[in-house]
Amino acid sequence: MAQTAHTAPALPVLHLKGDAPKSTDRVLTDEALAFVADLQRTFGQARMDLLAARKTAQAARDRGEELSFLAATKSVRQSDWTVAPLPKDLLKRQVEITGPVERKMIINALNAGADVFMADFEDSSSPTFENMVEGQQNLMDAVRGTITYDDPKSGKHYELGDDPAVLMVRPRGWHLDERHVLIDGERMSASLFDFGLYFFHNAKALQQKGSGPYFYLPKLEGHKEARLWNDVFTYAQKALGLPTGTIKATVLIETLPAAFEMDEILYELKDHAAGLNCGRWDYIFSAIKVNRTRDERIFPDRAHVGMTQPFMRAYTQLVIKTCHRRGAFAMGGMAAQIPIKNDPEKNDAALAKVRADKTREAQDGHDGTWVAHPGLVPVARKVFEDVLGGKDNQLDKMREDVDVSALDLSRIPEGPRTEAGLRQNIRVGVLYLEAWLRGQGCVPIDHLMEDAATAEISRTQVWQQIHHRAALDDGRTVTVGLFDTLLAEEMDKLKHEVGVERFDTGRFLEAQKLFAHLCTEVDCADFLTLPASALLAD
Repeated sequence: MAQTAHTAPALPVLHLKGDAPKSTDRVLTDEALAFVADLQRTFGQARMDLLAARKTAQAARDRGEELSFLAATKSVRQSDWTVAPLPKDLLKRQVEITGPVERKMIINALNAGADVFMADFEDSSSPTFENMVEGQQNLMDAVRGTITYDDPKSGKHYELGDDPAVLMVRPRGWHLDERHVLIDGERMSASLFDFGLYFFHNAKALQQKGSGPYFYLPKLEGHKEARLWNDVFTYAQKALGLPTGTIKATVLIETLPAAFEMDEILYELKDHAAGLNCGRWDYIFSAIKVNRTRDERIFPDRAHVGMTQPFMRAYTQLVIKTCHRRGAFAMGGMAAQIPIKNDPEKNDAALAKVRADKTREAQDGHDGTWVAHPGLVPVARKVFEDVLGGKDNQLDKMREDVDVSALDLSRIPEGPRTEAGLRQNIRVGVLYLEAWLRGQGCVPIDHLMEDAATAEISRTQVWQQIHHRAALDDGRTVTVGLFDTLLAEEMDKLKHEVGVERFDTGRFLEAQKLFAHLCTEVDCADFLTLPASALLAD
C-alpha cells in the first residue's frame, strides 16, 4: 500500500504594516510559532463558539432576562470539593502590583516590595505588535534574572534586586484577536498568542527556579470559558512534557455574569486554580453594559460607584466565601491612586482613601490586594500585616455569615448624576484613548492610574445616559446635543492644558472622534478596544 506523505502545518504569517519588532527573531522562533499555531488550530473554533454564546446571552438580557445562579450546576455549588494544593511561592500574596509589560516598569514593579507582580498584556498595555513582542522578550529576561534598562533621558540604570516579586502574567481576553498574526488565513486569538509565547519560552525555566507559569485570566463570563482555559492548560503542559497542575491561574471576577458562576469557574479549573480576584473597574463596566437596555438601571456618576455600594459589597464578600470554601485565594481590587508629590495635603487624603479601602478588604477576609503604583505597596502591606497578625493569608476565614442573592448582585447603585460627572467621563475617555492610540495603555490622569477598564466605565456611562435620555440632578436631559457641547468645551480645555503643539502633534482629534462615536452610536459596543485597534499605527 502506498504511503501518504504528511507535511507539517504551515507556520503563522506575520501581517505587518512596517518592520517587525527588534525582538521578533528571539521571541517568534519557528518552534514558538508552531506551538501557538497548534493552540489556535486546536482551540480556535471553541473560542469562537463561546464568543457567539456571549452574544446570545446578552441578547436575552437585552430582552429583559435576569441573571441568576445556574440550576444545571447546583450540585457543583452544593458539593464539597477543593482546588489542588497551591505552590509555596503563591501562599503569600498580600500585596500585588500590576502594570504593563514595558521594560523599565517591569523592573520597578518586581523591585517594589510586593509579593506578586502581574505583568499585563491586557488592560494596561496598548496592543501594538511592538509592545506585545517586546513585552514577551522583557518577560523572558525577567524570568532569567537578566533584565536591565538604561534610561536614555536620565542615564539611570535599572536592574533586578535580590528579592523580586513572584511573576504572574495576564494575557489578553478571549474577545481579542492578535491582528498581526494570521493562521490559515485567519487572525489568531490574542489570548492564545500571549499565553502560548510566555508558556513556551518560560515554563521550564520558571520550574527550574522553584516557581512556575502563573497567570491571571481576564474577562471570563462563565464556567464554560474557564473550561476552555483548563483544556488549553492541560494540552500545553502535555505538549511540553510538564505535569498537569504546573500552571496556576487566578481568575478575575470582573464581569457581572461571572459573579453568578464563581464556584463553577473554580471547579472547571480546580487542577490549576489559584484563586479569584475582584476586578472592580471592569466589573462596574460590565454591570453597566449588561443593563444597557434598561432605562430604570442607569448608574450614577462614576465617583459614587465605589466599593461600599451594596452590589459591590455583595460580590466581593461572595468571592471571599466561595474561594475560602474551595481552598483558593480571594484577592481584593485595585487601588488606582498615585502619590501626589507636590501637594502633601492631597497626598495624605489619597493615602487615607487607600488605607480605608485596604482595611475594609483585609477585615472582610481577602488574602491580598492590588495596587497600581510602587508608592502604595508599603501602605497596603502595613494594613494587611496589621489585620493578619503574622499569617500569610486568611484561607481559614470562611465567611459562613455571607448570604448573597441574585438580587444583591444585580442591585443598581444609587447616587447623583451631574454635569461634573459627565465632564469627567468625557475628559478621562478622550485622554485615555489618545494615549492608547500612541501605544500607551496605562495613563496617569488627575492623580489616578487609568487603564482600559476605567475608560470603559467612562464611555459606557455616557452612552447609557444619552441612549436613555437620563436626567441630570439639575433637571437637564442628557442628549447628543448636550454631549457635543460639553465634548467641544472639554477639548478646548485639553488643548490649553497640554499646549497647542502637543495637542496638534498628538492623536487628540482621532480620540475625540472615536469617543464621540462610541458614546452616540445606536448599539453599545462590547469593548472600546475593538474599534480602537483599527486606528493603531501599526
